[in-house]
Parts: sequence; C-alpha cells; structure tokens
Amino acid sequence: MRVKELMSQPVRSASITDSADRAAQIMWDGDCGVVPVVDRDRRVVGVVTDRDICMAALFHGAPLRDIALADIMSTDVSVVTPDDDVAEAEHLMSARQVKRLPVVATDGSPVGMLSVSDVVQQVTPSSRPQKTASEPDECLRTLAAITEPRARLQTTNQHAG
Repeated sequence: MRVKELMSQPVRSASITDSADRAAQIMWDGDCGVVPVVDRDRRVVGVVTDRDICMAALFHGAPLRDIALADIMSTDVSVVTPDDDVAEAEHLMSARQVKRLPVVATDGSPVGMLSVSDVVQQVTPSSRPQKTASEPDECLRTLAAITEPRARLQTTNQHAG
C-alpha cells in the first residue's frame, strides 16, 4: 500500500515568516495538531505542533503574535512521498518517534500528511476487505515505538553501548 492511499488532504501549511498565532489559527481551522512550515519556494523546512506553540507561550511569556514560527518549529523533519510504501513510513515514524509525517511532492512542497491514525484506521477489521501493507502486529510495534518515553530510550541506549 502506498502513502497516497492513506494520507490526509488537503494539507495546510504556514510560512517560515509567520508567527505562532498564524500556525495556531491554521490548526484551529483545519482541526489538526501539526502544520508543515514552508520556505518562499513552498518547500517543507520544518513542522510546528500544538505542543510546540503551547510550550513557546509558556517559556517566551509573550503573545503568540510576537513569537516567530522560525524560532519554535522543528527543523529536523522526516518526510515521505505519495509513492512511498506505508510500511516504510511506519518504520520511519517508529525510528523517529513521530506521529505525523509531511507528504511532499518531488519539489519538496507539501501535498498531504500521514498520521499514525491514518495507519491504524487501515488495519481495523472493518476496513480490511483485503490484505493491506500493515498488519496489526506491525502497527502495534509502531505505536509502541512512537509512544516510548524518550528518557527510557536514552537509558536503554546508554546501557546497550
């Protein structure tokens, strides 16, 4: 199964020159918790989550309109393409501990979002008329990896090395 079969569309994005209040408004209007951030050429250069905005409000002690999106977005972004295999996207989510991946065109512009919810929905019994790319066991492993507390992962990795 390909990412394009599960991804959410349309995708709403914010500009790197926007403030946090603009991203919050996009999230409210789109009923979503993450927004891809694009540069002048419309390429994805970051993502901002509702949690990023909340923490920025707390730690900056300023109105959201005064907080630059470029200062709070995550720039270490993993992306997938519409033609990528869903199983590969799941492995990427698992390895990076992310619940959502921007789906980009060949020019790097956002064309959709793939969420762990999209993946989970396709493995439910009522939605499985035929075998899909992701089996329930693999989906559970992905969810477990994504939700593993980072502190526990760091401790485990220190003991392994």
